[in-house]
Amino acid sequence: MSTPQSMFAPELVLPAMRDALRKLAPRELIGNPVLFTTAVVATLLTVLLVIGDGGLSLGFQLQLIAWLWLTVLFGTFAEALAEGRGRAQAASLRAAKSDLVARLPDGRMIPASQLQRGDEVIVETGDLIPADGEVIEGVASVNEAAITGESAPVIREAGGDRSAVTAGTRVISDHIRVRVTQEPGQGFLDRMIALVEGAQRQKTPNEIALTILLVGLTIIFLIAVSTIPAFAHYAGGGVPVAVLAALLITLIPTTIAALLSAIGIAGMDRLVRFNVLAKSGRAVEAAGDIDVLLLDKTGTITVGDRAACEFRPLTGVPMERLAQAALLASLADETPEGRSIVVLARAANLAQGALPEDAQIIPFTAQTRLSGIRTAQSLIQKGAVDSLLRAHPDAAQSPAAADMRRIADDIARLGQTPLGVAENGRLLGVVALKDIIKSGVRDRFAQLRQMGIRTVMITGDNPLTAAAIAAEAGVDDFLAEATPEDKLALIRHEQQGGRLVAMCGDGTNDAPALAQADVGVAMNTGTQAAREAGNMVDLDSDPTKLIEIVGLGKQLLMTRGALTTFSVANDVAKYFAIIPAMFVVLYPGLGALNVMGLASPQSAILSAIIFNALIIPALVPLALRGVTYRPMGAGPMLARNLAIYGLGGLIAPFVGIKAIDLAVAALNLA
Repeated sequence: MSTPQSMFAPELVLPAMRDALRKLAPRELIGNPVLFTTAVVATLLTVLLVIGDGGLSLGFQLQLIAWLWLTVLFGTFAEALAEGRGRAQAASLRAAKSDLVARLPDGRMIPASQLQRGDEVIVETGDLIPADGEVIEGVASVNEAAITGESAPVIREAGGDRSAVTAGTRVISDHIRVRVTQEPGQGFLDRMIALVEGAQRQKTPNEIALTILLVGLTIIFLIAVSTIPAFAHYAGGGVPVAVLAALLITLIPTTIAALLSAIGIAGMDRLVRFNVLAKSGRAVEAAGDIDVLLLDKTGTITVGDRAACEFRPLTGVPMERLAQAALLASLADETPEGRSIVVLARAANLAQGALPEDAQIIPFTAQTRLSGIRTAQSLIQKGAVDSLLRAHPDAAQSPAAADMRRIADDIARLGQTPLGVAENGRLLGVVALKDIIKSGVRDRFAQLRQMGIRTVMITGDNPLTAAAIAAEAGVDDFLAEATPEDKLALIRHEQQGGRLVAMCGDGTNDAPALAQADVGVAMNTGTQAAREAGNMVDLDSDPTKLIEIVGLGKQLLMTRGALTTFSVANDVAKYFAIIPAMFVVLYPGLGALNVMGLASPQSAILSAIIFNALIIPALVPLALRGVTYRPMGAGPMLARNLAIYGLGGLIAPFVGIKAIDLAVAALNLA
């Protein structure tokens, strides 16, 4: 996904300036109480200027009012600029969506917008897939560059965990029949367009909590400032309304209030540009705090296509008989593993034949973990060895069962998956399925370990196979022979211990766990059920990308925390500028607090207000880019950020206000 290289490119800045003006409307501004307060104060001073009751010189009041309005405008500009960064991409996605047409099974062509959930369409070579759906017939190579940015085509096929297709992607070979799984206007492209435009962004709990804190501080300072006229009157003097207004605006945390929305929007935008679709800001923030990462093995840690590599018959069973039974049990199996068994049996000339006409298909289920066929003469089953033995308790006590367990253990120790085969209750042997670990996962899991995240591989394999693959992949722990219920139980157990859990998965059987996890990352190559259950979708289908997702989550939290620290420290320095200027006439002793040596009370007030406005656009690049995240402990990270943004927030206003004061005095602006 591409965006303009410069965050201040004209195609971003000009629309953002228009939107910043639009956001000055009260119904828009009320969502940011601190900026709303600033706008109210600026309006009040404007009215006082018109009626001639400001109590100060006309030029000074004009400057003060102008900088207060600029403070508000800079805040709305920061939010508008953050929102605008994804609009070019949204426009291209919307254009692609508007061009989509659908070919119905009867040959008619209709606009894709007329499709309803449950409709079926035919997509041929060169066609764009018109709607989100699942392949129910055929296999095709699909170019998903419009969504993922990757030019390498992917395979989409009926059955298994690679059946989901996305609107706007193009079939580049063969043809498929697709069943629509989304209602109009609720597809993947629609959600992505809404996300990149920021139209549906909701405030996260942390953002809401910080907003409440900022509102509380604003109310406290408003009450404090409202008491000043009484103290001034008691001291035998008065304080002009314009000066009180300036004090209030420098006291309240305008800097972080102006940047708060931009920080959240930019965090979501960084995730989108990293080819991850987050359905809520809550998920992004939670990713920054996760303690445990659960990963489904097949399609997540491994490439997903286990392939049969060897037939291992039991003692006294001919190789050909095992291969023939495995072949017949797999002819109706549309999974990659099932097809690979057929290919291996035929390629080695060990078995031939077609599916018997009277065959009844026994589908695989997560509960039985068995599949096969039933005919008038025989029952052929294949599946996990333990499940096969439980299905045939008489055979489980025989010497053949011990032989099968021994062979299965040998296969498992090699990191392969044993698949038992039986015919009419007689155990025949084991088929070895080989998993292929995705390249680079071991190093990436080591990085997660350094970040304090424990990784757990979840698999339906037996414990020996799971242990071998876990060791090869470099995960910290594993859960073997896992059912969907086991995955849910593990996640709930970790959550009950106060830990935040992230889950990566791609299959329909992962959907409950993805929904239960604090952060559920579904692979884009996975099923529609998985993509709907997760609160994030990885468009590149790279499970190790969670390292970057965690980094982006931490970066969002750090950016908000760092700029809040800077804003609060900033305000402390501004107090030294404006408070002595206000009361030095009434209380000459306060002149000792004028540590910056500002030229005059009016110059000090104007300089503080100007700095208060200018610091907002100065920090916009940092808010949009984010504070750099480096893997380190919480203590060193806190010390580093306090040194940079706490100390920096104290020093910057002293330097900035003094420089502005020199310019104001030189130009006789106050």
